[in-house]
Amino acid sequence: MSAVSVNDVSVAFGSLKVFDGISLDIEEGEFVVLLGPSGCGKSTLLNAVAGLIEVEEGQIWIGGNNVTWEEPKDRGIAMVFQSYALYPRMSVRENMSFGLRMAKTPKAEIARRVERAAELLQIAHLLDRRPDQLSGGQRQRVAIGRALVRDAAVFLFDEPLSNLDAQLRNELRVEIKRLHQQMNGTTMIYVTHDQIEAMTLADRIAVMKDRRIQQLGTPHEIYHRPANLFVAGFVGSPRMNFIEGRIDQGGEGPIFRSGALALPLAAEHAPRALETGRLVTLGIRPEHLALDPAGPWDGFQAELLETHGADNLVWCGNGQVSLQLRLPGDVSLKRGEMLTLAPDPARVSLFDSESGERL
Repeated sequence: MSAVSVNDVSVAFGSLKVFDGISLDIEEGEFVVLLGPSGCGKSTLLNAVAGLIEVEEGQIWIGGNNVTWEEPKDRGIAMVFQSYALYPRMSVRENMSFGLRMAKTPKAEIARRVERAAELLQIAHLLDRRPDQLSGGQRQRVAIGRALVRDAAVFLFDEPLSNLDAQLRNELRVEIKRLHQQMNGTTMIYVTHDQIEAMTLADRIAVMKDRRIQQLGTPHEIYHRPANLFVAGFVGSPRMNFIEGRIDQGGEGPIFRSGALALPLAAEHAPRALETGRLVTLGIRPEHLALDPAGPWDGFQAELLETHGADNLVWCGNGQVSLQLRLPGDVSLKRGEMLTLAPDPARVSLFDSESGERL
């Protein structure tokens, strides 16, 4: 039985239909990330699971119970918001225990839960401080701790790190991952527009666009076998290279052609009966293009070099096609240098040019 099931749920704000029959099953103990650009509906879906938004049609099940019309407090969930929303005149201990005190939880139980959550989040030494005495990262830990003390079966995170600087985001991302591992069996649903957070945290990612789930899969599946052009372009930094072309047939199978560029396709594409002349879009990630004097794609000129330390990102073009390639950090190129590229046929993706769907 799934920990959370969203079954054919429709949500509307007046005459505006936000979701029309969206479904998602999340297993017990799973960490699922809802990933997508602003306005795609990821926070709306999370709020529907939390009970903060009423559904028009469909059902939401949590822990085997139909909670579609239950109040948020009765759903067995805990939620962490983008805003810390801490009480400024209360100590960390008081902020974390506030909900338990309102629920008339025994004092000894409150103390036990607060101490346990503080130890997990490494903020035990901060329990007697007020929020104005904490850094942004520490305040977010307190906000997470306030949710943890509820001992909920399902935790919901709505872009909890977006207000933090890059270093703090990296640190807290690791803490959240470690927290999920320590809380064995706890289900987490996490909303973000940051693909790095999604790829590093998730057991599975639901990539969303236009209020629909475009692809649901593991980070490896999402990255290496994107379901369509949107997923391929949205996940990956830098983004996947796209080349418009068509299918030809060679002596050993299908060949992709785009102007002077040609690439015999790997065996995995051969059984797909790609008809000659079909218009396709070839996608290849920058790290799957190599510099090779004997490579099949020549005539490219280096246009821009971006140094990242461990690797370098190169923009290059041949007058018709512009590509990005990722090279080791010790490989240096000069602007205007002529390049010959060798794409890895086993790592390319093919998409139908009209529908954008993976072939």
